[in-house]
Amino acid sequence: MKEHDVCEVTCIDSDKTKRVQPLVEKSNIVEVTKLFKALSDETRMKIAYALTLVEELCVCDVANIVGATTATASHHLRHLKSQGLAKYRKEGKLVYYSLDDDHVKQLIHIAFEHQQEVAGRR
Repeated sequence: MKEHDVCEVTCIDSDKTKRVQPLVEKSNIVEVTKLFKALSDETRMKIAYALTLVEELCVCDVANIVGATTATASHHLRHLKSQGLAKYRKEGKLVYYSLDDDHVKQLIHIAFEHQQEVAGRR
């Protein structure tokens, strides 16, 4: 930690802290944390990103794209679904996955845009 990264004195803005602390405590931090944990896995992020590029993919296509077995891809897709990030539909013997809604797509796009900005500053 660099010396200029922390306050040199304790100075608490009690108006702000009294206003913000209850909002933080009432928020659904645990569920939002689960969402980010689901996306913190490299394979799941690859899958989620691929699903931002096309409307839907079957499990076999996902496996091919991320270089995994069908079983592994299926496991990761089920995890994304259980966290409310993906949904599926079955067509005969094929299962197609897509992102649950536009919010998920936006979240992933924003993360990639942010990373490009950070990389551009280096």
